[in-house]
Amino acid sequence: MQIWKRRIYDEPTRQDGARVLVDRIWPRGVSKEDARLDAWLKDIAPSTELRKWFDHDPKKWNRFKRSYFSELDHKNDALEKLEEIAGGGRVTLVYGAEDTERNNAVAITEYIRKKWDM
Repeated sequence: MQIWKRRIYDEPTRQDGARVLVDRIWPRGVSKEDARLDAWLKDIAPSTELRKWFDHDPKKWNRFKRSYFSELDHKNDALEKLEEIAGGGRVTLVYGAEDTERNNAVAITEYIRKKWDM
């Protein structure tokens, strides 16, 4: 499985493969039609409490990842669904955050690569 990441506000491309929104809340200002998603996996997103605590503060990134990885350890159904959607091909994790280096799609990618030795 190849994992790409893309902001929901970026134009989708044919190379994206399966497009999966990994945010718990629908991003503002984007219609479902314009998003061109194959799935919306709310359950793979960080808990509301963790998301609010992190608040996209770069200083909290490493603690956020540790806590989020712990949450992901208990989200096997959502991770299996993501793997099923990817179908062994390319999947693009779509997110709404402005920070392209510190967001849950980046964290999910790191988690999956470690867990599945990718």
